[in-house]
Amino acid sequence: MTVKSTPKPKHLGRGLQSLLGPMSETESHSVPRAAVEALSPEKTVNTVQELPIDSISVNPHQARTYWNEEKLQELAMSIQANGIVQPVVVRKTPTGYQLIAGERRYRASKRIGNKTIPAFVREATDEQMLELALVENIHRADLNPIERAKAYESYINHFELNQTEAAKRLGEERSVLANHLRILDLPSEVRQILADGMLSMGHAKALLALPDNELRNKIANRALAGRLSVRDLERLVKDYLEGPAKKGRARIQKAPHIAELEDVLSSQLGSRVRIETKMKGQRGKMIIEFKSLDEFDSVLEKLGIQSASDI
Repeated sequence: MTVKSTPKPKHLGRGLQSLLGPMSETESHSVPRAAVEALSPEKTVNTVQELPIDSISVNPHQARTYWNEEKLQELAMSIQANGIVQPVVVRKTPTGYQLIAGERRYRASKRIGNKTIPAFVREATDEQMLELALVENIHRADLNPIERAKAYESYINHFELNQTEAAKRLGEERSVLANHLRILDLPSEVRQILADGMLSMGHAKALLALPDNELRNKIANRALAGRLSVRDLERLVKDYLEGPAKKGRARIQKAPHIAELEDVLSSQLGSRVRIETKMKGQRGKMIIEFKSLDEFDSVLEKLGIQSASDI
């Protein structure tokens, strides 16, 4: 009997761990060490404090703009039943506290009317706050592609990194960053569709192959209306890019007598006929197209072949 091994939880870098404190396996994030080695405050407060929830403000660098209401409500019900397993992390400000990590727990607690919330109090600079917010959000599985792309863009711009440097620091493949940054070039209508979760990152990459935004809008809406899979959309885009040109090239390269024979056969059979040759015309194939079963039966009749339905 084969036993599946349980993946080992990924550990946070020492610097970020000192800010965030111990985290439960279910709430930890796969934040790479390279991204957080600079985030090692000398002083931390390791005890959990019960803080007035109204004294806490959110992190202004939060990259997330959309919160799944259904999942937030589920978390709120879980907190109401079981309490908060993992305290939020805050820093002290002149007027109260500011969230470093744990905004979902904070929002869910406010939703059910909790007056206090357990928290670790940490020391963090504005620079550390920004990097923590960006890194935490980048490594969340539930960010939509546009939110993730904007988080990458903010991270690169603020820390003045190129894509290779950012990818190394975040523990990502450079191609992942590059593909996400490219989708910000899509028209606003398509970006909204992606942000709403109606098309995926795979759909976005397929749309980027199209030459202009007008066509990208058109094909995106067609994919949406037809509920096309990524593979179906890739085929559709390929048809737009290669179809007419490929057929045109094939027609130009085709020998005149072959093209004439295609026309004669198409006329005789009442269906389009294509002849493709290779080995200098010594081998090839003839393709008879049909658009309906009636047309197919008509071709068979003209070829003197009994229809399968009559056999």
